Amino acid sequence: MTFTTWSRSRIGACIVSALVLAGGANIAGASGAAPGKVSGSTAIALAGVIAPLSPILSGAEKKAVAMLFAANSNIPYKRPIVVTADRIVCRTGNVDITVRNCEVTFGTKTRTVNGSTANEIFATEALAGIPPDGAAGSNFESLSRLSCTIDPNAIRRKDGSGADCTFQPGN
Repeated sequence: MTFTTWSRSRIGACIVSALVLAGGANIAGASGAAPGKVSGSTAIALAGVIAPLSPILSGAEKKAVAMLFAANSNIPYKRPIVVTADRIVCRTGNVDITVRNCEVTFGTKTRTVNGSTANEIFATEALAGIPPDGAAGSNFESLSRLSCTIDPNAIRRKDGSGADCTFQPGN
């Protein structure tokens, strides 16, 4: 092997190692202190799976979010709707593959959901970029301080605006 070939292969290995390490640092950073933000279709999905569980929202607000999430922007509700949750922790099993549950906390009230509802929340959190974490036999996703603002008037314009969420990845 010539010096040039050795140098190129060695440099290539160093670049690959650096990219792997940088990727790992990025994943760790995602679950650290950096807040998350999503908008558009991902935000309406996140609000859509949490709104039905909220003890804070009125029936009209829940119905409006459900209609918007179901692709019906022709709703009578006109004011912005804020969907919040203090903490969401979801778990799926990778040993007991039937396990799917989420605990969604609103102030002092915690709602526990299982099955398909938990699966929807877990999948929507993943869509929003919430990094998974593993423990013996389980996969976890969690976030705190969720706040989604849904503006029916902006959504009616069909220009991609009207849904924004902020959250803190992890607990």
